Amino acid sequence: MPRYLALSNGRLLVNFDRQYCLRDLYWPHVGQENHTEGDRFRFGVYCDGQFSWVAEGVPNAEPGVGGPDPSWDKQIRYGDDAIISDVILRRRDLGLALVCRDVVDVHENVYLRRLEVIDERPPSSGDVGPRNVRLFFAQDFHIYGTSIGDTAYYEPDCRAVVHYKGKRWFLIDTAKKQGDQWVHGVDQWSVGQSEAKGKEGTWRDAQDGELSGQPTAQGSVDSVVALHLEVPPGGRAVGCYSISVAGDRPSVMAVRQVLCENSPDVLVDRTRSYWELWVGRERPEEIDLPAKITTLYRRSLLVIRGHMDDAGGIVAATDYDTARTAHDTYAYVWPRDGALAAAALIRAGYEEAPERFFAFCHSVLTPEGYLLHKFNPDGSLASTWESWYHQGQKVLPIQEDETALVVWALRLLFERFHSVEFIKPLHPKLVFQTADWMVDYTDDEGMVQPSWSVWEEQRAIHAWTAGAVWAGLQAAARFANDLGQHDSASRYRQAAQRLKEAVVRTMWDQEENRFVRALEIDEGGNRSMDKKLDSALAGLWYFGMFDPADPRIESTMNLIRQRLWVHSPVGGLARYENDQYYKVVPEGQQIPGNPWFVCTLWLAQWYIRKAQTAADLEPAADLIRWAASRALPNGLMAEQIHPFTDEPLSACPLTWSHSTFVLAVHEYMTKCREFQCSAHYLDDENTDQPLDQEALITTTEGAVL
Repeated sequence: MPRYLALSNGRLLVNFDRQYCLRDLYWPHVGQENHTEGDRFRFGVYCDGQFSWVAEGVPNAEPGVGGPDPSWDKQIRYGDDAIISDVILRRRDLGLALVCRDVVDVHENVYLRRLEVIDERPPSSGDVGPRNVRLFFAQDFHIYGTSIGDTAYYEPDCRAVVHYKGKRWFLIDTAKKQGDQWVHGVDQWSVGQSEAKGKEGTWRDAQDGELSGQPTAQGSVDSVVALHLEVPPGGRAVGCYSISVAGDRPSVMAVRQVLCENSPDVLVDRTRSYWELWVGRERPEEIDLPAKITTLYRRSLLVIRGHMDDAGGIVAATDYDTARTAHDTYAYVWPRDGALAAAALIRAGYEEAPERFFAFCHSVLTPEGYLLHKFNPDGSLASTWESWYHQGQKVLPIQEDETALVVWALRLLFERFHSVEFIKPLHPKLVFQTADWMVDYTDDEGMVQPSWSVWEEQRAIHAWTAGAVWAGLQAAARFANDLGQHDSASRYRQAAQRLKEAVVRTMWDQEENRFVRALEIDEGGNRSMDKKLDSALAGLWYFGMFDPADPRIESTMNLIRQRLWVHSPVGGLARYENDQYYKVVPEGQQIPGNPWFVCTLWLAQWYIRKAQTAADLEPAADLIRWAASRALPNGLMAEQIHPFTDEPLSACPLTWSHSTFVLAVHEYMTKCREFQCSAHYLDDENTDQPLDQEALITTTEGAVL
């Protein structure tokens, strides 16, 4: 199930699913140590003798018995320009509405939900007395990712419930607003065992509107707390639910004390103000953009920033549901994904956040000068399926583009902000040692050595990798010239030129009039062309090796547009021919794979970069509008989507999808300024119109169509 809300302060991150269930809680790093293991924290309401779970408790559960009550209407979205929720829940049959604001405070490690409960009964109903509304919050922690050895207990000093194990402590509290004051402390509580000895969980205790008050439990445990609010006729009552997080008992009590001293209203307001200030009300990149594109542009920036840990790592995704099928998650720092996300932030005018990412990469660089597959947000090496051994000999378990693109993006930072002081301690290793390694990691022809593809499925010599390495070497050469190391600059440029010549010589398929995606190497060292059409061939022009208008690129991209376009009501571009990853194509349907946001937006960027007139931007606008219309209603983009239903597939939100959207929109606006034209092709009224597929195919003499 995709995540519909992701709230973060750079240390603590919580995710919610489409039912408004809290599903993930990461701390002390964004993406590292999920203390829920993806299980659901339930939220229920008891009013007028009726109980219902607002949010889903267990998959396929019956309504009212751990499952959601279909009577609840839900509007789950973000507040404008902030990492804060704007949620409205309504039971029309009960005449009851709840307005919720969820935040992770920007300063303290505390998640809180501010609630307004509103009596919406018509005055003629005859019910004139106040209503007692009981809100129930059920916690199902798996501290350190496992339920073994957890403890939950009632803390009488502050009338709260605490879950802990080792150096991970979570304090659950409620509060109600009485006049101008907030009164803290739960009205009811219970703790018990769950998922052990046949016990479903303490959440069952809530369904009669009363909690038993069990004070402690150990092992596989859960808890429920209640907040009682008295709602006047036609009026409203205000309450709060919070989870304070720290490493020991005194510290978690201190976090709660900050909440008590400042009030939930203060924390909500300061969090909203911070993110509005960060994303900015007006940015040069957004001149004349339609409202829908502007909103998604800003939301994409906030998604990138929200998935960035304070230690500098930019996490690909924190949707834990991917672990259900793959037994692993996307909650890692891929240097490639991070470099592209950093590039998006740089293009949008941000300096400090990308600097932290480059410092992170500097700290995890190997002594030889390359970056390994992926990392945990704390800088430790993450899980990998890339082997150190292949065809009887030692190989490097790397994707070389990950090393090269960090250098490429670092150069973008320097050229935008001239950050000499920041670059000074980094360049000996992160630029020159890395560039020297890239030069050495070529064969006698100057071609890159085999490594894993951008899609992490094939070890070979890849066109995308060659384009990335070319860009990394060119960036290093410019750094070398700036710093007076002209011999090194010459060496890097010569290596880049030899690499380009090798690509033309070995990866151009004269018969099909296009580049091939990879050269496969057999055990005898013989090369063969992998002719499967792949959208990652964009790497040949994306980073500058070839001009986007080069006839060879034109013919290659036209074939990609023709054969990888998903001919379904949804449209979009697939990764490559016969892509099986999360493939959901019904029997008898002939499509290359699921549409990906990243791949579709690469096509948009190609149209943008080769545009010579304002009219040439129209195909790119169609594709940008396609991406905007396929995002979730709250602006989140998945990795890929169902080709017939638009449903998000795989991780959602995916940082890479959002960073590519930012880059595409930024490039579009840059061309609009160059042509001195408006962005009218992006107008909202055209957003849902079907794409004219044939018009998007640019015919070039010699292209195979």
